[in-house]
Amino acid sequence: MTHPIKENIVLKRLFTSESVTCGHPDKMCDQISDAILDAILAKDPFARVACETLATTGIVFVTGEITTDCYVDIEHVVRETVRDIGYTRAKYGFDCDSCAVVVSLKGQSPDIAQGVDVALEARDGENGRSSTQAIGAGDQGIMFGYATDETPAFMPLPIYLSHGLAGALDAARRTGEIDYLRPDGKTQVTVEYDGDRPVRVDTVVVSAQHSEKAEHATIREDIIEKVIKRVVPHNLIDKNTNFYINPTGRFVIGGPKGDVGLTGRKIIVDTYGGVARHGGGAFSGKDPTKVDRSAAYAARYVAKNIVAAGLARVCELQIAYAIGVARPVSIAINTFGTGTLPEAQILTLIDKHFDLSPGGIIEHLGLRRPIYRQTATYGHFGRSDIDLPWERLDKVEVLRA
Repeated sequence: MTHPIKENIVLKRLFTSESVTCGHPDKMCDQISDAILDAILAKDPFARVACETLATTGIVFVTGEITTDCYVDIEHVVRETVRDIGYTRAKYGFDCDSCAVVVSLKGQSPDIAQGVDVALEARDGENGRSSTQAIGAGDQGIMFGYATDETPAFMPLPIYLSHGLAGALDAARRTGEIDYLRPDGKTQVTVEYDGDRPVRVDTVVVSAQHSEKAEHATIREDIIEKVIKRVVPHNLIDKNTNFYINPTGRFVIGGPKGDVGLTGRKIIVDTYGGVARHGGGAFSGKDPTKVDRSAAYAARYVAKNIVAAGLARVCELQIAYAIGVARPVSIAINTFGTGTLPEAQILTLIDKHFDLSPGGIIEHLGLRRPIYRQTATYGHFGRSDIDLPWERLDKVEVLRA
């Protein structure tokens, strides 16, 4: 995407991001994978977990590579996660008690494990190696972090509002305020920008699973009044804002019955809604030695603190790793012309104040804890409802100094 700040021109443009509710089949699988991860980390913080979940009509299939000495009743974790999501009756399209649960797991490849256990720097006996550099990256890859000052959460407005709508839709169902709603649903927000600043909401799309008896007119009125208008600021809605509520006219069949779910298929929902680039790796079901997850969290942490410190209004950070190597092979920054310091100087500050080795990230952010299932809905970034270590602004003062 061409960034308007970088081009230094003022133009009106539209940008759209989407989110999904906790009962969306892909998000259901993300939550199961992360619930299994949490259950294992609660007993074995050093376990290696790469858990994948697939869900379709009447069945949940759990597979992947898990190395641990502890025992976790995975079937029980699956059923309780599905129950908490709200799939408790067959007429909703899925039933936590009667569905089949199939588990097929193996241990982590020893070829991969040896590079994670002892990093290249440690094997080579490199002088000056810190204790955190003893852990190598679990894979090669590129990860991105992003922050912008256009919302209080330092997130792009389209994804920020989309997540808010998804959360409000789930809340209206759980509290019974809209009692005909079912767990599956999707939200989408199109924001109009004048240059780099959001000025209005152009379009809102909400698709919500509902009971057979609910009338479309009722659904439309309830969702506009009880969901959209409570989330989207009134000053961003005008007479030309479009509302599309269940635009097909019917959404009774949902969840895994309507569409097969799979871990890791909502990576743009999980991050920045398409505004920033993405390295391609999913988060859910992966322990923090997998840099797909931990380094993406670290990149967000760095970018957010840079923007909050006033060093830039927009910041995108890329970090790249080689498998089995502790130090990143490259770190790149783009402030899209909004920086108050040269990008090379900001990179020097990053190198001085942030340890971006896998071990350093895990240690500083405290990632060997069962904190992950809560991230599997409504995004991994910009959350104010839960305490996530990579969202903290504890480096702002030192960066300003």
